[in-house]
Amino acid sequence: MRHCSVQVRGLLTREELDRYNALMDVGHYLESQTRYDLVYTVQKEIDILILPAIERLKEKSRQRDRDTEAYLAQKNSALLEDEDDDES
Repeated sequence: MRHCSVQVRGLLTREELDRYNALMDVGHYLESQTRYDLVYTVQKEIDILILPAIERLKEKSRQRDRDTEAYLAQKNSALLEDEDDDES
């Protein structure tokens, strides 16, 4: 069984996290029973379950990029204003 990243797990809702943990337990049990045919199915369910959290992580990254862009634009405009004041 493959775990998802800590960042993705941190963005799972309580309900999603409970389901994720239960599916991981089932998957580990099936692995111990060498039922890899069923493990594959459980892993696919986990992959589907974590998709919303992955999207939330991507959105956080996009928001951080927007915030950085706005900050840099503000710094650039302040720098340009300072240059205009120096020329006057």
